[in-house]
Amino acid sequence: HILLIVADDLGWNDVSFHGSTQIPTPHIDALALGGVILDNYYVQPVCSPTRSSLLTGRHVIHSGIYDPDCNYKTTNAVPTQFTMLPKHLRSLGYETFAVGKWHLGYFAPDVLPTGRGFDEYFGYYGGAEDYFTHTAGFDEYIDIHDDNATIIRPAQGLSGHYSTHLYTDRAVSIIQRFAERHQHNDAASSLFLYLAYQAIHSPDE
Repeated sequence: HILLIVADDLGWNDVSFHGSTQIPTPHIDALALGGVILDNYYVQPVCSPTRSSLLTGRHVIHSGIYDPDCNYKTTNAVPTQFTMLPKHLRSLGYETFAVGKWHLGYFAPDVLPTGRGFDEYFGYYGGAEDYFTHTAGFDEYIDIHDDNATIIRPAQGLSGHYSTHLYTDRAVSIIQRFAERHQHNDAASSLFLYLAYQAIHSPDE
C-alpha cells in the first residue's frame, strides 16, 4: 500500500528531523524516521509545479505548469497527454483515492482528480480557500467537493469544520473502509492514498 502525504509549502527547516529547534514536529519526525527520507530530491518554489511533477514524473519544463495558475475562470491544467500516477497504479490493481488540495486544473471533468485516475476525491480544486468556511476567490464561492468516478458533487454542511481535521478524518475513513472490504481476501487490491493537506498553505490560520 502507498500513503503519499503532501505538506504544502513546508520549508526544509520547518521540521525538527532536519534540525529545527524552533518548530517541534514529533509526528512528522516519526513518519520520516519510519519511512524513506529523500534528501536529494527537491520541489519547485511554489505548489502547483511541485504537484504536477510529483504526479506525472515530468519536470515543469515538460508539463508547462510553472505557476500556481490552474484556477477557476481559466483553462489551465496539467496536459492530459501526461498520464498521472494514480492511473498507472490503477492499471496495476490499486484502488486510488485523493484527499485535500488539487490545484492542477478544473475547467473540465477530464482534468479533475477523478478524470486523472483517482477512484474518489474529497477536497478543494483551487489554490487556496478559507480553512473553516471553505470559500475561495473574491466572490467567495464554495470550493469543497466529494467526487467519485461517476459523480462530481459539492460537499455539504462542512462550514465551520477545520480542513486539516476534515482531511484527516476522511483519510482514516478511507483506510478503514478499504481494510474492512478486504480483510478476508488475500488477493485484494492495494491502496494508494494521496493526502494533500491544505496546511500550511495560505491563508495563514
